[in-house]
Amino acid sequence: MKLTLRIYGLLWRLALPFALLRLWWRGRAEPLYRQYWAERLGWFNGKSASATTTGPRVWVHAVSLGETRAAAPLIEALRERMPQMRLLLTHMTATGRAAGAELLQPGDLQVWLPYDLPGPMRRFLRRFQPCAAVLMETEVWPNLAEQCRAAGVPVLLANARLSARSASRWQRWPSLARVAWGGLFAAAQTPEDARRIQALGAAQATSLGNLKFDMRADPALMQLGEQWKAAAARPVLLLASTREQGGQSEEALLLAALPLALAQRALLVWVPRHPQRFDAVAQLLAGQGHAVQRRSMGAPTAETAVWLGDSLGEMAAYYAMADAAFIGGSLLPLGGQNLIEACACGCPVVLGPSQFNFAAAAQAAIDGGAAVQAMDAAQVWAAFARWLDDPPLRQQASQSARAFAAAHQGAAQRQADWIVENAGKALSQRPQADQ
Repeated sequence: MKLTLRIYGLLWRLALPFALLRLWWRGRAEPLYRQYWAERLGWFNGKSASATTTGPRVWVHAVSLGETRAAAPLIEALRERMPQMRLLLTHMTATGRAAGAELLQPGDLQVWLPYDLPGPMRRFLRRFQPCAAVLMETEVWPNLAEQCRAAGVPVLLANARLSARSASRWQRWPSLARVAWGGLFAAAQTPEDARRIQALGAAQATSLGNLKFDMRADPALMQLGEQWKAAAARPVLLLASTREQGGQSEEALLLAALPLALAQRALLVWVPRHPQRFDAVAQLLAGQGHAVQRRSMGAPTAETAVWLGDSLGEMAAYYAMADAAFIGGSLLPLGGQNLIEACACGCPVVLGPSQFNFAAAAQAAIDGGAAVQAMDAAQVWAAFARWLDDPPLRQQASQSARAFAAAHQGAAQRQADWIVENAGKALSQRPQADQ
């Protein structure tokens, strides 16, 4: 295992210059990527756990926007159980860090997680001295796990998910899998996730549900969405979290299959998954002859033909305005995106064929009448047309979506109890001052 870990570390060192260049490149569209670079290497410019801090320092790692949103109800539940808790919140993406800033309270800290190299991880743990590491969903890394073991920091994987595809990839590298997964505790979203995680060597893996069912939509955003819908003055169809892969985009696939009659009948709202693609999607839509208005330029009107959602933090408003939504990352083999937020807003959804990241939730939504599955772009538009042609059917799907989301709530309370139980000794100790 030590040899494998050294080889892994060597590969990371070779890749490091390219990783830093990628940060700079992404920083063109998202300037936050160009800030606090030293944190990626384990240097934190004076940020540290204070010697005067009372209560346990709990480290929560939420890699991106989706994980950060899912962490919100869990963090709230942990604060209820441990009022003196001080949060150390880490991320890898700009959208995650921006959203995470809203979860902080006095005494909390927020930094980038260092790259998975021994030195940066060691410096990170020495600087902040967390009592427990709570990693969200899939963020298990070999050096992170190894350095936590060396520092005596228990590692808990909350809202854990592991697709069959990802499990198969880990099994190709059994030595790295033992380092990364061996001995950690996992609160899995489904029994299938728990079984796959246990097979990789976890000390414990139990199914406690999906935190995303506990996410609450901001009432102000819901009201904003209703205002947008009224301003549009016609049916609204949302293309949400659309993505690209290998030079092919879901937007292009959908545009190629778009029936002219449907485009004339409804306002089409496009919200790409990644902010750096906003401009490219706007150009694609305009190049196909669509008159594009952007959210950043104002609200839609009855004359708006196509509306591009180029904003962050307003997804609930987009779902609130929509009569139905397609959830992207699913026409291409990307495994799908979170459909739960849409359902919680009462928005029925159309899913593409690729759902390996959210297989259990997707199937439950389909079985419950909250979602339908389309095998290609033409079937996406056909599903939309059926709902618009049959308002009672669409209303029933909306009610089923809300019922589906409500029926699976409670994971935040269960997982918070589980964290306190499995890291109880560490969480009961006051963090020490920096050395």
